[in-house]
Amino acid sequence: MDIEELQTFVEVADAGGISPAAQRLGVAKSIVSRRLLRLEAELGVQLLSRSTRGAALTEAGATFRDYAARVCAEIDAAKEMILPAGDLRGRLRIAAPLSFGPTHFAPVLAEMARRHPQLHIQTCYSDRFVDLIAEGYDCAIRVGYLPDSSMIARRISPIYGKLVASPDYVKAHGSPETPEELLVHEALMQGTEAWQLTDGDKIITVRPQGRFKADNGTALVSAAVAGLGIAYLPDWLTHEYVASGALVPIMTRHPPPPAGAYVIRPPGHHPARKIRVLTELLIEYCESFVPFAGAVTA
Repeated sequence: MDIEELQTFVEVADAGGISPAAQRLGVAKSIVSRRLLRLEAELGVQLLSRSTRGAALTEAGATFRDYAARVCAEIDAAKEMILPAGDLRGRLRIAAPLSFGPTHFAPVLAEMARRHPQLHIQTCYSDRFVDLIAEGYDCAIRVGYLPDSSMIARRISPIYGKLVASPDYVKAHGSPETPEELLVHEALMQGTEAWQLTDGDKIITVRPQGRFKADNGTALVSAAVAGLGIAYLPDWLTHEYVASGALVPIMTRHPPPPAGAYVIRPPGHHPARKIRVLTELLIEYCESFVPFAGAVTA
């Protein structure tokens, strides 16, 4: 039984179709189809029910998928164990934030590819929430406060942030001093998220309201500079604007608690060596980069 056929079947099962699986694997759809047909012929059962809408697992396929995934994971781990020290190969699919990711995480990924010429790195930059398992990613770089989940996370850096607004907004609407006063102001948000603020040792959660929403931090910075409201953003997005006076800190007596930047991976006993190497590179980078290190807090 060919390991490529097993890996291809797992990708099709998880992606829900031949086309998305082919895109993940970086091969033609015809190659994926041939591998599936060979595997089914060898097993003597139909693993997938194919239609114009995709591919669904049969009862036999659903059972076989879990065994195939475990075999593929064990083979990958075995390959890593026998590679020369420091050598990485195979594929690494990463989900990273669009805000700040292409400008600051991308150089780390490029350096990793330079050091490991046999490693194929594919990164998706998006500020939307990515389902790592359903969409076939090995890991994600996430910034902020992590919700409870079954994912395994390792923090690569603290993230410091603040509430900011333009001087024109403050002049026109005033500057809130308490969490209660904040609720009557225009908030610039990604959606309907809650904001966390500190009051001494206590964490206060507020749910502000606003008419301007965007799923990208850079867009929210632009809205704040334009005077549309108050934004709750990390320092690495706002420090240049605060330094120039285009934005001013708000609610300084109730600063947000530090968030974090994390490498997230699906649950498992041991992370793949390529994920460990990526994590260490990101930690090294974040320790040397001023906004991540927290040196810029004004």
